[in-house]
This record gives sequence, C-alpha cells and structure tokens, in this order.
Amino acid sequence: MRDEERSPLYKTLTWVLWPGLFVAGLTGAGFAFETKAPLLWFNVVYLATVAVIATFERFMPYEQQWLTQDGQTFNDIAHTLLNKGGVQIVAAIGVSAPMAVATVVEPAVRTPWQVWPEGWPLMLQVALGLVIAEFGLYVAHRAAHEILSLWRFHALHHSVERLWVVNTGRFHVVDSLFKIALSQAPLYLIGAPLPVFLWISAVTAFIGLLTHCNIDVRTGPLDLIFSTPRLHRWHHSRVLAEGNTNYGENLVLWDQVFGTYFNPDRRPPADIGISGRVAEGFLAQLLQPFTKRGFRQILGRKAVSEKISAESSKST
Repeated sequence: MRDEERSPLYKTLTWVLWPGLFVAGLTGAGFAFETKAPLLWFNVVYLATVAVIATFERFMPYEQQWLTQDGQTFNDIAHTLLNKGGVQIVAAIGVSAPMAVATVVEPAVRTPWQVWPEGWPLMLQVALGLVIAEFGLYVAHRAAHEILSLWRFHALHHSVERLWVVNTGRFHVVDSLFKIALSQAPLYLIGAPLPVFLWISAVTAFIGLLTHCNIDVRTGPLDLIFSTPRLHRWHHSRVLAEGNTNYGENLVLWDQVFGTYFNPDRRPPADIGISGRVAEGFLAQLLQPFTKRGFRQILGRKAVSEKISAESSKST
C-alpha cells in the first residue's frame, strides 16, 4: 500500500510510535528503579515493551517479507537470554547484563580519580555517561566489523535475514562482553555512580528493541541524534560500503565525528545478511567461531576478500 493510501491514524502512528515507545519504556524503568526489586521490575517493563512492539510488527510491518519465519526464533531467544540474562541470574532475575554487572561491580570499585560531576542533576549525569559509554560501544562495534578475529563473533548478529524485535539480543557472548568492557570501564575509572549505569543500560535496552523492530516508523530529524530503525537497517546491508556504517548503539554522535554516518535518501535494503555461513543450532553457533573450520565458514570467500581489501585500504 502506498503512503498516500494510508489512513490518517496510520500516518500519525508512524511518527509517534518510536519516540512514544522509547519514552514509555524509560518512564517504566524510572518506576522500576524506585522499587525494592529494580532489576525484576525493569524486566517486567522490558518484556511488556517487547510484547507491544511485536504486536505493532504484525499490524504495521516495515517489510512484509520479514514476517516470514526463518527457523531462528529459538536461537534468537536463546542468545538473548544468555547475553542479556545470564549474569543477572546470579544477581536476581534479568534481561540486561550490563545493568547487573554495574550493580555488582560499581559499589566495589573505587578509584583515586573521582572526577565525576556528582553535583549535576541526574539526567545531565546520564547524558554525559551516555556520550562516554557510547564512545566505547562505537569503538567495539567498529572494531568488530573491521578486524577479522572479532568479526567471527559479531557475524552471528548480522547473519539474520530479517529484522524483528526478537533478534535484538542475538549476539555471541564474547561480542557482548567486549562491548560491555569498553563501554563501562571508562565510567568506573572516573567514578560514575550506580544510577548512571542503570539509566544508560535502560536507554540501551529500549533503543536496542526499537532499532531492530520491523515497524513502519518515521524518525525524521531523530536520525541525526539517535540510532534509529532506518539507520540500523542500512547497517545490516549486505553491501560492505553500506553495512560498515552507523555503528552507534544509542547515539550517532561518534558516527558523525568519524565519518561513518550513512543515511541516503532511498529505502534501506530488505535483503540483509552475510556472505559467510553461520551454524544452524544454538550451541553450534556459540562454538563455531573458536574452530578454524568455523572461522572459514563464517567469513566465506567473498567476505574474506572484501574485508581484507577494506583493511588494506585503511592502512594505506
């Protein structure tokens, strides 16, 4: 159906859904953080948001073909639980590993460089922390694309051939730990307080759901600030020049600074994926990057030549 044939309600929803769901998720997170079981209630809010997004994906899909089952639903959910829930099983119940790590580590870490502006309003502290953490996320994400030994783990995320809310957390555990380390370590060193970590984790969780959603949303000028579905669809392109862009997890500030921002005036591709081959089963996907044969399968001949060419051009 063409845009001019859409109802006024549909057109309105395309513009209000992304900011509306984002703000609603953060509002729910705020209430959760005020309870005696913040991680538990945060996960209730998180799962409720997943259900709402999944519903809108059925009624307002961006790509109709992405509604077709790809046989990876179980693996998508399993990777999500392992990466975003594994650490929190120890802490309590959970979905966001960075939040649980911060809950355990932050109170135990004290450095002599307590330069954090604790007198600032909390939301300004969160904004500062988000910019700092985002730099680490950007470096980790870009490195995972440009360094073959790291791409072997990150390729799991890009092996999907459709984007929808369930494969938001489809990351290899090594890939996830690498991103957590680079994004959180600077904040520990400069003495950021626990609430800042919790809020950054909440922002990351809800933007992650929204960037992968298969909902027909319009984000307009928000594309210049946040990592939006439109920008992330370009990031999943099979074309190397398109896929090696828009590395920002939450913000596109560092993409703007380092020249990797990409948002042409045309529709992002529906045909997404990688040139290599990722194993079918969940356990096989976890083990595949650690074997020489698995490494070759993940890269594929075409991927190897393209990525080596890209690395060579950067070094000259």
